[in-house]
Amino acid sequence: MRQAGRYLPEYQSIRRKVPFLELCKTPDLAAEVTMQPVERLGVDAAILFSDILIPCEAMGQTLEFTESQGPRLAPIRSSSEVDRLIVPDPADRCGFVLEAIREIRRRLVGRVPLIGFAGAPFTLASYMVEGGSSRSFTYLKRMMFAEPATYRKLLDKIAETTALYLSAQIEAGAQAVQIFDSWGGVLSLPDFEEHALPYVSRVVDALPREDVPVIYYVGQAAHLIEPMLESGADVLGIDWRLPLSEARRRIGGRASVQGNLDPAALFGTPEDIERKVSAVLDEAGKAPGHVFNLGHGILPQTNPEHARVLVDAVHRLSSGGTEPRPA
Repeated sequence: MRQAGRYLPEYQSIRRKVPFLELCKTPDLAAEVTMQPVERLGVDAAILFSDILIPCEAMGQTLEFTESQGPRLAPIRSSSEVDRLIVPDPADRCGFVLEAIREIRRRLVGRVPLIGFAGAPFTLASYMVEGGSSRSFTYLKRMMFAEPATYRKLLDKIAETTALYLSAQIEAGAQAVQIFDSWGGVLSLPDFEEHALPYVSRVVDALPREDVPVIYYVGQAAHLIEPMLESGADVLGIDWRLPLSEARRRIGGRASVQGNLDPAALFGTPEDIERKVSAVLDEAGKAPGHVFNLGHGILPQTNPEHARVLVDAVHRLSSGGTEPRPA
């Protein structure tokens, strides 16, 4: 969950020299940043350093990142603006991401697997229509309810783009992929089932799965566990608001789980972190199919040494206090 980034001083050193979007588009630097938590923390997988909005720019939307406001996009709010978007060839428009994946695999030399990712269609649409982050999602929901044909046309294009993008990541060497629906939880259950889930399912169905697991994360999704199962994903990411024992009960063995420590728990003492790690492992139970993780992205103010405490605690406690076992 964003394990490479602003909390690491070695990342901050690079960012002082390179703008964020340039960092994402420079394969050697993206590979270097991806490797930083692997080297520093001893995590059990590398997560591609990129941004979920990269495909939006590839589709033809103007994208920039500012230090004060974060991502800013030229809003897409009319049928004609949707028509002007393209479904890009990922090798042509996102080749730097694919080259970064190949470079990361070279640097990893098989030590740990590499996870690629993309934003879910609904979450990407929220940024594309709102023009950036939002709390109310007014423009997106207005399109969804008042102009459903335009909404469907936009989501169709995003879903096709995302499927091609993740397929290209897999072909380049990603050994698992995660689909982030960070804002999916703002929808009611019926609206999620109608306006978000079908497009995720379409992406998952289109992927060259074979031995490549698919993880589906939805933020604030305690009311959505059952429909999330219908996405076809192998693993469901659970945020910290729902106990893993409850998630396991509702999933009924149909998928594995990922999560779900509150990222703010890393502000506690090492002893507090270890207690909370133990509680998450207890909630997950002894059955296989649990990927220990935070319930959302690691926060920029986090002490890297506390992240290391977390990783060490997961290894020790999940292996019964003896040899480390991949989390």
